Order: sequence, then structure tokens, then C-alpha cells
Amino acid sequence: MPYFDAASSAPLHPVARQALQASLDEGWADPARLYREGRRARLLLDAAREAAAEAAGCRPDELVFTPSGTHAVHLGISGALAGRRRVGRHLVVSAVEHSSVLHSAAAHEAADGTAVTEVPVDRAGAVSPAVYAATLREDTALACLQSANHEVGTEQPVDLVAEACRAIGVPLLVDAAQSLGWGPVEGDWSLLAASAHKWGGPAGVGLLAVRKGVRFAPQGPADERESGRTAGFQNIPAIVAAAASLRAVRAEAADEAVRLRALVDRIRARVPELVPDVEVVGDPVRRLPHLVTFSCLYVDGETLLHELDRAGFSVSSGSSCTSSTLTPSHVLRAMGVLSEGNVRVSLPLGTTEVEVDRFLEVLPGVVAGVRERLGAPVAATGTGKEASLVVDALGKLCPIPVIELAKVIGDVPVGGTVTVLADDEAARLDIPAWCEMRDQEYVGERPADRGVAYVVRRRS
Repeated sequence: MPYFDAASSAPLHPVARQALQASLDEGWADPARLYREGRRARLLLDAAREAAAEAAGCRPDELVFTPSGTHAVHLGISGALAGRRRVGRHLVVSAVEHSSVLHSAAAHEAADGTAVTEVPVDRAGAVSPAVYAATLREDTALACLQSANHEVGTEQPVDLVAEACRAIGVPLLVDAAQSLGWGPVEGDWSLLAASAHKWGGPAGVGLLAVRKGVRFAPQGPADERESGRTAGFQNIPAIVAAAASLRAVRAEAADEAVRLRALVDRIRARVPELVPDVEVVGDPVRRLPHLVTFSCLYVDGETLLHELDRAGFSVSSGSSCTSSTLTPSHVLRAMGVLSEGNVRVSLPLGTTEVEVDRFLEVLPGVVAGVRERLGAPVAATGTGKEASLVVDALGKLCPIPVIELAKVIGDVPVGGTVTVLADDEAARLDIPAWCEMRDQEYVGERPADRGVAYVVRRRS
């Protein structure tokens, strides 16, 4: 059964498995002790730190291991904000950061009055370096920017943003969870966080690098381990396995990037040809080599994932717009792209062409089956007699409001309007996206007695 969700968690790399088993016998003792077993554990820990620091592009004494990548992000943000409290309480993040960054920002905003500015992105999911630089202020304590997006794979211009931050003395924290296995992060960043299970290491190991000279004040009770920046006994076998697998995947990265990029390019090109009404999202060039995301009109994303699972393919969705929630993905919302029927395919190392071709063979039938069950239109037809129609989609979750719109758009003449009444938050994103995909005019929205009224004018 092909596993196509490496962006969530990559399969354990063979080198990680070997290192984990070997270090269980040698790395169980306390590395802070001076006796023989403690010294052996310390040697393993030091060697792992050196290997991880080399991959991250920092000094070993600038890097600490944490219990997870999320913990590393939270620690990095809280420590940097506290260290620069005299400068101010302004935090800058991009609108498409991982939830660990956005949740941390929201917590600081609520707890201590930190002012948070979200930098918008373009339709490909990238920030503009100039727009990002314009948000930096004299009281900016910290800026955050991911190296590559976890949902659509778009790479961010970290080097240019880091240059702008450095020019006015603002430290930049980079969430490199998705990209570190493929190569070092370019640019003069100040802090960097990552997570081992993203590159094929064991879960439960993160890393945080803080450059020398960056003002950093760890929050919480002090601990003598990991330079006092994170508390608790280190899981040395897991740390050793994480560092060993990072070195191994980086050694394979150049060749695998070329091979997987070709497979992803095949998916990007073939899906719109095989499946009608599909939008492939994310930057087509500046992106991770193994990840592609596309959204299908008239499809319930959760049902689509279940059907693909039944067909033997493990994929995920960049959208939380499913039958259990009214909230679309914050990333897709910030990009302004279609959120319904979203599928994220992220290929692990070793994925074969045969597996990708099989996925492309199965996908059209699965999408068609889901659409048929939802009553989606095959083509928009009608007599064009009514100048204006109202569609009541109140109480219906995506993609039903868009399906109902598509069914009746042909029943109004060119220039006529359809007003969709909906209370699903995703409609605010999906109806304008549908208009762009089907060359119809999105007039706008207005409050209604219940929900929101979305007005669409027929162009053709």
C-alpha cells in the first residue's frame, strides 16, 4: 500500500533504525555522569550534536535537542521574545506558518500583549520580501518565516527576508521542519527549528539552533541539561538515530530530489488532464521536490481521502474543510485558492514510478464516484429564462453550496446573477475560487438574515 504522506511523518529511515538499536545498548546512561557508562553516553550525544549542527549549518554549541519540533518552535519564540523584551513586543509571522508558530503567537498576544502582524502571501503561497520588510518596526522583537510550506510545498525567500531582518537588527526564526532533510536553509537566519520525524528519524526529537549573539532568555524552570534551554533527561538513542538519519537522507537528497521532482511534475501535469475541475496549488518551480497539492471542485475532502485509502493510497489533505468542521485550512485561505476536495501528496524516499502511475490511474474514478454521490453537475446547462436566482444552502457544508451554485448557473442568462445563501465559513473562499476556475464573475458578499449572501454573475 503506497504511503504518500511523508510531509506528515516520513517512514523510519533504515539508518535511523540501525542507529537506534545500536545506541540502546550504549546510550542508556546519564551523560552528565563521569563514570564509564556516562562517558559513553556523552560521546554519543556529542557526536549526534555535531552531525545535526553540520546539517543545520550552525555550531554544535548553538544547537539543543528538544522533545519535538513543536516544542522547539515554542521554545524559540518564547526565548527570543523574552530576550528582546526591552526592544519591544512586536512579532511578525507569515499568514501560512505552521500552527505551532501561529498558536504560540496567539498565546503571547493573549498573555503579555505581544502585537502580532501576519504577512500576507500571494496565490502561490509565498511572501513578498518587500512586503515582509515593510512590516518590521523599531519595536519588532522577532520575525518568523518557514523555509517551505507544509501544505503546498512552496519555498519561501528566507535569504532575502533574513537580509532585511539583519539590516535593522531583528532576529529571524526559521521553521525548517519540512526542508532540512533536503538541504541547509540559505540566508543569515538567527534561530532555526526542525523535527526528526519529518526526515525519517524517530518521533519525539526536535532541534533548536540559536546563533551566538542572539538575545535569548529561556522561559520556565532552569535545567542544567541542553545549555539550560530545555529541561529533562535526553533520549540519547532517539537523538542518535535522528542525527544519523539526517546525515543519511542529506547524502541521498540530491539524487532523490531530481527523481521525486520528476514524479511530482508528472502528477502536477496529469491530474488536471485526468480529472475535470481541479486546481493544482503552490508554486510550480520554487517548491519542495516531493510534495504536490491539488483541490477538486464538488468533492468532500474527507470522503475523498477515505476512498483513496480504500483504493490503497495513504494521502492527506491541506484543508480541514471536512464534514467535521466548518473551517478551511488557514494556508489555503491565505492563498485564496480552492479549499474543497483538497489532496496533499508527499512522496517518501524510494517512491517508484509504478506507484505514481497507479495513483493516477485510480484517482479519476475515485473523484467521479464522490462527485456522483454528492449530486455534482456533469455540465452546467439550462434555459436561461430567469434573470436572477437565489440558492438556499444554509446549514450545508462544503462542497454542497458550490455544487448547488454550479447546478443553476446555466439557468440565468449571461449577465444574470445567482445569490447563494450559506453559513459555512468555507463558502467565503470556495465560491470566489469556483468563479475564477469557471470564468464567472464574483460580485461579492453581503450579510443576510442568516449566514451570508454570495452573489455571482454569469459571464458565459
